Order: sequence, then structure tokens, then C-alpha cells
Amino acid sequence: MKSQSKINHVVNRLKWGENTLAFVIFAAMTLLPVLETGARFFNTNSIPASQVLVQHFTLWIGFLGAVLATRQNKLLALTREPLFDEAEKPHLGKWIAKVTTFLVLVALTWGSWELLKVEMQYPIDIAPNIPRWLAQIIMPIGFGLMAVQVYFKSYKKHIHRISLVVVGLLFSISAITDAIFDIFPVVGIGLILLLIALRYGAPIFVGLGGAAALFFWADFIPISAIPTETYRIVVSPTLPTIPLFTLAGYLLAESKASERLVNVFRALFGWIPGGTPIIIVVLCAFFTALTGGSGVTILALGGLLLPLLLKEGYSRSFSLGLITVSGSLGLLFPPSLPAIIYGVTAGVSVKDIFIAGLIPGILLLVMMSGWSLYQGKKERIAPKPFNFKKAVKACIDTKWELLIPVLILFGVFGGFTTLVETAALTVVYIFLVEVYLYKDIRLRDLPRIVIDCATLIGGVLIILGVAMGLTSYLIDAQIPILILTWAKSTIASKYAFLLMLNVFLLLVGCLMDIFSAIIVIVPLIAPLGVYFGIDPVHLAIIFIANLELGFLTPPVGMNLFLAAYRFDEDMPKIYQATLPFFLVRLLAVGLITYIPVLTLGLLQ
Repeated sequence: MKSQSKINHVVNRLKWGENTLAFVIFAAMTLLPVLETGARFFNTNSIPASQVLVQHFTLWIGFLGAVLATRQNKLLALTREPLFDEAEKPHLGKWIAKVTTFLVLVALTWGSWELLKVEMQYPIDIAPNIPRWLAQIIMPIGFGLMAVQVYFKSYKKHIHRISLVVVGLLFSISAITDAIFDIFPVVGIGLILLLIALRYGAPIFVGLGGAAALFFWADFIPISAIPTETYRIVVSPTLPTIPLFTLAGYLLAESKASERLVNVFRALFGWIPGGTPIIIVVLCAFFTALTGGSGVTILALGGLLLPLLLKEGYSRSFSLGLITVSGSLGLLFPPSLPAIIYGVTAGVSVKDIFIAGLIPGILLLVMMSGWSLYQGKKERIAPKPFNFKKAVKACIDTKWELLIPVLILFGVFGGFTTLVETAALTVVYIFLVEVYLYKDIRLRDLPRIVIDCATLIGGVLIILGVAMGLTSYLIDAQIPILILTWAKSTIASKYAFLLMLNVFLLLVGCLMDIFSAIIVIVPLIAPLGVYFGIDPVHLAIIFIANLELGFLTPPVGMNLFLAAYRFDEDMPKIYQATLPFFLVRLLAVGLITYIPVLTLGLLQ
């Protein structure tokens, strides 16, 4: 009993350390770009290598967040049911998922340690007196802590947990001696086991990282290639915008900003038949653009928006469909995280993608709003009379939050600050507004909000990192060249290619999250786009618009699952509710794909 108490004390201290470190790093990566902006504005000396430090803080927050997500059972998976729940009895499918997750994490821990040893042998400084290996040390520690948590959270009984270690040892011995290569088709069996693991709740990164590890191992390439690619993508100059803009979105979602914004839009548009749905379309697009995740919008705002629609007399089916579909709007507007990741992956200007996405994004909003207007008339919802005084008062009450898009657009397109500095300034601005002006968020709530944000970020960045390892293998294996050769001999025209691309990306969006889809799929289709004469920026918008729609594609579109979970509805009910909106969005994606001027007009 005494030993158990000591273990609990150590675990609690470890949790406190993880939480505190995540909070401190988030604070540092927010303040450094702000100080850099101030130093440039006042023409004073800035902190040496501050930009590089912020990039490496992204690596740390990514791995700390992944550890926190593992602890809280919030790693992104294809199923809603948590896998690591200290089960009483083994279930074969879930046991395979748990063993596979544990094995992949052990392999990634080993690969990260091998990379670290090389870096320590040949040290390179990333900042004065700070060697690169010191920043990379979080990788083996992070993967290792995740493996430990998976082990202890897998089963209640020690005899069941030990099976994970036994299988791991047998597999490691076989791998080292190459014994099983002579007997079994290891890669084929491994890929089948990974698919089974994903089916029963293994995190998405396990499927990507496990596949990469299998392919590298089969080609006798060190597994350290995966953490090498993870490091390369996560410390990209633009990637710190992901945690920063997501934190800005979390601060807004935790405040009463959504209620104030609803009041503004109701006062401005409530007189239109279908005005409330238009409000929801715009509001969801705003929050999705800021948080970078459509699921976050559904989960954070669903509880506010569904009762609002039902109270005004809209049917439950229409309300469910509208909120579910609107949750994936906004990914074409600044500061969309998928747009940033696409730019980093494909080597396309992020600023150009944002400019190109404005008209297609507005087209999606207009078409969704038009359908809502039609539905408002069909359901005979009585509009509210316009009240000028009430509209002015609502705008004045919400003036500080209405300035946020202006601040972001000015930062992104004005050329006065970098994208990372714009993200950091946005965080500081929203913090000051919500904590000190509106007083919606108490300072003591801030650590919890930051930890929740870090948990989401960890789940995303760990996927990006290991997906980059798989992409590296596919490129080394010349898969893009093989696909290009096949396309040249099979596809007759540009428009046939675009049609096939639309269908393919809908399937990808249905089966994969947008972040891993960008990392894995973009290097495969980018050469095809060049060959068929499609502008790289236009291809970026086509890709993101299709992936947005893929979230809503039955049977396994991610937003469909999230809506079913959030509103406690059966999947057939969600399919039925979203179908009319899906068709409207499909038409919009067709227009974006086949009318390039919608995308490229503002760039000419």
C-alpha cells in the first residue's frame, strides 16, 4: 500500500511537470515573436536566434502535447471509443491495437535515441551555446513516455499488460536476427495488423509510423530516418503558427465570444428569412479558420448553436446538417492551418494560398447561405424586424472581437509582420481582450486552456511528423514517378485528371485526417498537377476544398462521427441530415475545380 502511494506521488509529480513545462513553452513561443516584432518596430536589438528557438519550441510542445494526449486518451483515431481504458479482459482486436501501438512507440523511441546519439557525436548549435541535440532530446523522451503510458493504461491486470512486453521482445529478437524474414512475408502481415489496429482504435499516427517503420526496416534503412523527418517538418519556419493560432481559437472558444458574435450577426442578419443559419455558417467558418480543425468547431459550438436553431423553429434534421457541414467551412480563409501545412509541404507560398482561397471560400459561404435562405422560406420561419439601435449596440459590445479578422488579414497581407509574428500577436490580443476587457477568462483558468490546446496540438503534430517519415520512403521508392508514368499513359486530358482527382481526394478526405493527407498525398499528386498544367496554387485550393468535403463523405467522414458523438445521434440520422448540404458543397467544389479564375483571379 505504501509503495502504491509512492508510485502515485511520482505519477502526480510527473503530470505536474509535464503540464508546467507545456505552459512555460507555450508562453515562451508566444512572447518571443512579439518581442521580435517590438524590437524591429523600435529599431532595437532582438533576442539572438529567437525565430529558430520558436521553431524548436514547436517540436517540444508537439511532443509534450502528444504525451498529454496519450495520458488523457485523446490521440486522434478513427474510432470514438477510447482504446487505452485499463480494460479488465483482453479483446483480440483491441489487444492487437494495443500491442501494435506499444511496438510502434518502442520502435520510434529507439529510432529517436539513435538519431540523438549521432547528433551528440557531431554537435551543431541552433542558437548561442544551445546544441541541436538538446532540442531533439524531447523526441526519445516523448515517445518513451507515450509507450510507458500505453503500457500502464492498456489493462488493469499486470498479467495482461506483460503480454505487450513479451510480444515486443519476441518481435525485437526476430527483427535483430532477421529470423522471421525467411519464414513470413513480414511487411504484408504487418500492414494487415496495422489496418486491424486502426479499426479497433489505434491512433492514426501508429498506422502511418508503423507503415514507415516496416518499409524502412524491410529495405535495411535505420528507423532513425522517421524521427529525422519528424524533426525536419516540425521545426519548419512556418509551423509555429499551428499551435499559436490554435491557442487563439481555444481562448475565443472558452470565452463568451461566440455568444457576442451570434448577437451581432442576429442583429445584422436576423431580418432575413434564414438569417440565423447564415449567422451559423459565418460563425463556424470564423472559428474553423482560427482553430484549424473542423471537429473543434462542432464540439465547441454545437451545444450553443443547435438549441438556437431549434428555438427559432428549424427542424432538427436541418439543424444537425447545417452545424455538421458548417463545421468544415473556413479552411480556405486565413489563418487556416491546413493551408499553412500545404504550403510548407508543397513549397508553395502560404500567402498566395490565402489570397487564392478568398473567393472560393466566399463562394462556399454564399452557396451554403443561399441554401439556408431557401430552407428558411420552406420552413416558414418568421424573420425578426431589423432594429438599428440594437444592431449598433451589439457591434459596439463586440467591437474588440470584430477586429480580430482585420488584425489577422493586416498581419498576413500587410507585410509588416511574419505569419508567426501575426499568430503570436493574435494570441496576445485575444488574451488581453478576453481576460482584462471582457473578463470572460480568469487567469487561473489559463493553464487548463493551454493544456487542452497543447493536447490537441500534440495529436496533430505527431501525425505530421511520422507521416513525413512515410512520405520520405514513398519518394525514395520513386512512387510519385511511377504514378506520373502511369498517368501519362492512361489519362487523356487535364479535365479527366481533375475528375479523377476529385473522386480520389473525396475518398482520401473520407478515410484520413487532413493533416496526414497533406503530408502523404501532396508529394504524390504535385508532379501530376505540373504535368497537366494545373497551377500549384490552384491545386492547393482544389486539394483543401475536396478534403473539406471529404470530412462529410459517408460512411466514415470524420465530421459525421464527431456530430453523432456531440449530438448523441445515430449515424444514419446524420447521413440523412447532411445529404442536401453535401450536394450543395459538391457543386461548389466542382466550380472551384473547373473554373480556375475563381482561385487565380486575385493573384493576376
